[in-house]
Amino acid sequence: MPITENTPRRLVLKSGSMTLTLDKDVGKATLQRKFLLWNQKPVETPLSDIADFTVDTAVDRASGVEICHTMVVLQSGAAWAFPAENKGDAQTNATAMSNFLDLRA
Repeated sequence: MPITENTPRRLVLKSGSMTLTLDKDVGKATLQRKFLLWNQKPVETPLSDIADFTVDTAVDRASGVEICHTMVVLQSGAAWAFPAENKGDAQTNATAMSNFLDLRA
């Protein structure tokens, strides 16, 4: 399960070398990425800029494997892709993030 911390003020999800933190105290969402041994510069956005959380699935043409991501959709139209092991995990992540920010439709 990629949810490593789930408190009323902070939600942290980890998948492979990526960590997504939603922090109400700071008012920011932070996506931390790692490449090989080096941490890349984190990407941040205010929580108020998040419009939706969706699930994106695609099939790799070479192997036929389904690749799933939880998408953090921003109001500007940009999106962050947070990897998941399967469609169920991606949906679980999207639901947890929507519930945390109370973005339920």
